[in-house]
Amino acid sequence: MLIGFNGIPKSEADRKKLEFILHLKVNSSDYRIPSSRTFAHAVTHYREVFAPRMLRESTFSVADGHIKGHLEADWNDIPVEHIDIDAVNEWIWKKRQQDLSWVTIKNILRTMQRVLSCSSKDRKPPFSQEGLAIPERDKLRMKIASREAISFSWLQTKRIAEQVHKLDVDNSRKERYATVFLLAAASGLRCGELFALKLNDLDFKAGTIRVDESSDQRLYVIGPCKNVAAYRTVLLADAEGREVLRVLRRFLKGLRDPNELVFHSKRGSALRETNVLHEFLHPVLKALKLPQAGMHAFRHGCNRRWELAGMNPAVLRQQMGHSSAVMTARYTGEIPLEQVRAAFSSMELENMELLENGRSVRAVA
Repeated sequence: MLIGFNGIPKSEADRKKLEFILHLKVNSSDYRIPSSRTFAHAVTHYREVFAPRMLRESTFSVADGHIKGHLEADWNDIPVEHIDIDAVNEWIWKKRQQDLSWVTIKNILRTMQRVLSCSSKDRKPPFSQEGLAIPERDKLRMKIASREAISFSWLQTKRIAEQVHKLDVDNSRKERYATVFLLAAASGLRCGELFALKLNDLDFKAGTIRVDESSDQRLYVIGPCKNVAAYRTVLLADAEGREVLRVLRRFLKGLRDPNELVFHSKRGSALRETNVLHEFLHPVLKALKLPQAGMHAFRHGCNRRWELAGMNPAVLRQQMGHSSAVMTARYTGEIPLEQVRAAFSSMELENMELLENGRSVRAVA
């Protein structure tokens, strides 16, 4: 009998070696040769190949901020095949200890998923956010916070526009920014869409606004819209829409060039949201004792107004330019008590009208 190393019979050593090889399943279709690719390699591909071809500059700018500020230091040397949901969950608790919010962490992880998927063969990320170990109490807090997003009703917007006229600026700027806020609240347009509007996008006879461009608020250039759903024609057929069209017609009186921006700076360039907020909206909100918010609060208010008016969900989604019904639902938020009371009052009025009509029918009979 042949004796191998460590005193193990050769036949026994061969058997153990065979078991070891079989355990590795090297002949299986599921077996994958370990890769030397690291997260750093994936980032290089993302920056040099994927992003220039597939992403808008502003989108890449945000993502690169996530990579430089949060991902490279922790993940660069980690082999891609070692990045799974367990490793990610360990990492997110480290970030939570640095006081990063769950919203920020999830946004960073979306960037990480795109970096990893764009260079993989199956174009799929190695983990899903559904597997994130987020405590139930934190999930509840996030849902409550999303419902409490600030929105401005049409009446609040009219107060804001009136307050703009009290600012110590020239009349032309008062008219411009009062009209901006009214149109934002009546149409539900995104800030970038609003600032990219040209005269030929407006059809006063049809009561519509065409959205086919957006002003990038990071790079300050006019380019493509946010997504496919954002390309749309918005109909302003309700009372608020008809009112703002009258305001807009007066504001544009004398404008001839169809390619001229509806709202522009003194130099003729697109407005910048930071300037609009700093010089006009925030001072006005402070004077009216309304909560400080950005331009998106008008969009939220418009979504809610149309939904409470009973607009068909599919029409609402198209008017808002949302890519999914889930996004539209998020915009409703918590309905203020005064609007709940108004809904009850409307129900009571309808019931009274039904009763009166019933009495009238019986009297005739």
